[in-house]
Amino acid sequence: MIYILVSAGGGAAVAQSEKEMAEEYYKNGDCPKALTYYSALLKSSFEKVSLKNYTSCIIKTKAWSDAESFYKKQIKNDAPNAAWYYLYWGVLLEAQGKVQEAGKKSDQAIAASGARTELKREMAEEFRAINKPEWAKNILLDARAATKRTDIFQLELASVYRDLNDPEKMIDELLSYGMRYQNTEVVQNMLQDFTKDEKEQSLLEKVLYDKIQKFPNEGFYNELLIWYQIQRKDFYKAFVQERALDKRFKHNGARLYNLGQLALQNLDYTNAGLIFDHLVKEYPKGQLYPVARRMAIFAREEQVKNTYPIKRSEVQKLLGQYQQLVDELGVNARTIEALRNMAILNAFYMDDFKKAIDILQTAIEAGKHEKNFVDKCKLDLGDIYLLQGEPWEATLVYSQVEKSQKDDVLGYEAKLRNAKLHYYKGEFLLAKAVLDILKHATSREIANDANELSLLIMDNTGLDTFETAMRQYSSVELLLFQNKKFEAIDSLKSLYQRYQNHSLTDEILWLRARTYIKLDSNQQALEDLKLLYSKFGHDIYGDNALFEMAKLYQEKLNDKDQAMKLYQELMEKYPGSIFVAESRKRFRNLRGDVIN
Repeated sequence: MIYILVSAGGGAAVAQSEKEMAEEYYKNGDCPKALTYYSALLKSSFEKVSLKNYTSCIIKTKAWSDAESFYKKQIKNDAPNAAWYYLYWGVLLEAQGKVQEAGKKSDQAIAASGARTELKREMAEEFRAINKPEWAKNILLDARAATKRTDIFQLELASVYRDLNDPEKMIDELLSYGMRYQNTEVVQNMLQDFTKDEKEQSLLEKVLYDKIQKFPNEGFYNELLIWYQIQRKDFYKAFVQERALDKRFKHNGARLYNLGQLALQNLDYTNAGLIFDHLVKEYPKGQLYPVARRMAIFAREEQVKNTYPIKRSEVQKLLGQYQQLVDELGVNARTIEALRNMAILNAFYMDDFKKAIDILQTAIEAGKHEKNFVDKCKLDLGDIYLLQGEPWEATLVYSQVEKSQKDDVLGYEAKLRNAKLHYYKGEFLLAKAVLDILKHATSREIANDANELSLLIMDNTGLDTFETAMRQYSSVELLLFQNKKFEAIDSLKSLYQRYQNHSLTDEILWLRARTYIKLDSNQQALEDLKLLYSKFGHDIYGDNALFEMAKLYQEKLNDKDQAMKLYQELMEKYPGSIFVAESRKRFRNLRGDVIN
């Protein structure tokens, strides 16, 4: 290669040109030519990427002696960057299988970095990038020793300890960082990424309990433990911690109320009721009392509605509790939601449609200044008309709400109910036209429901001229909406016999299994779920079927071992399932895990 003497500005241009040539040869895999350019470049100015590529090419070409001579000269002639040359020399030696010598070079790299803390950080990142976490740990600990500070590089070291599979030190670094800077969010995000398996999660919980016992007045550890328990959907343990914080820091129940709502959203009605009952008892004169009292009853209501078979006597108790609340606080803005709940219970579970409508009218009058509340009651009214078999009256009321709440969530909800009404009546084209609009609704829940029903219609219509199977299936769904479960079961049996090779088969089995569960016919439900899982386990109902089977074995058939086996199978076979967190919690409870 011929070198030409040029001015300083020209030298920069030549260097840039050489860099481009080097990178071009490197990308094309022509390492011998790339090495010529990279070695010339590095002699004139240091660039980490060029050195990295140079090392990569040496490894590919196995030109070990050339490289050793080059590194020695560069360390001597470019002392400020010696640390990087030692680092990549170590990489080179490792590639030759000279592990001990490579380790020595990493030590020399650390020594050559001196007191330059930021350089040590960069080198640690590079060590991690080349899968050398032990070297990364050494240089970060060296930085701490050099600066005599234990509070630096905590997040970086936490990541390194994660790489080294040392969860205890990883957790210690994260908690120390979070405690020092009171940065809960960063710690939560990293813990969520880092504590994936059961062992790490159990360790984190134990460490947090230990910290709380050691530092009882430090809220940070409580906050983190509550967050962790909520992630695990263990609302009872979260309640115990939150209750302690509420008393110590005088939150007046506000955070406990939010936790109760979170438990409700996650369908943990038992612990939601426990939390709201505590608020009612603890703050009888507080602002939250009326709503906490209603939510305590509502949590029990959800529990009753989801415990099969639903007992009318339990519904009657709920109605009595709501009535006591209304009698105590009067018919006003604080009790209108309780009245609405009473109306729904009377309509759906006591078949007393007249009483339900009368209560709704009372609620509408009391809440007439709250447009959203009035429109919610109108949607309930539409549902009651549908229960009574008056679809025209139902669609009239739904359409009123659509018009009143045109671009709001309630308007979309009304539109969804009208779409379902078309579906029940077998008007699939009309239903799908509305559902396709709702797929873009701002509410994710409504968009998901619309998408699900739209797909069901799309997948199962157009298969025959009269769409007979789909019409019969949608009419069964109407029977179930109207609580006519025995009629629905008879229809589903007939449908399954007639359409065993139809695209609706899995839907029929899933619906029949769920209906048997609501009738407390658990053996029949189990048979359908097993059939669904064996024939359609690869499809969308695979994890649903497995989860429901596990629950049946746990809650109804008292077969702990079989329940655990199925929860384990779900976690392994469907790691992305929405049921994984709940399955893990139930599995641990059945196994008898206790962490204090």
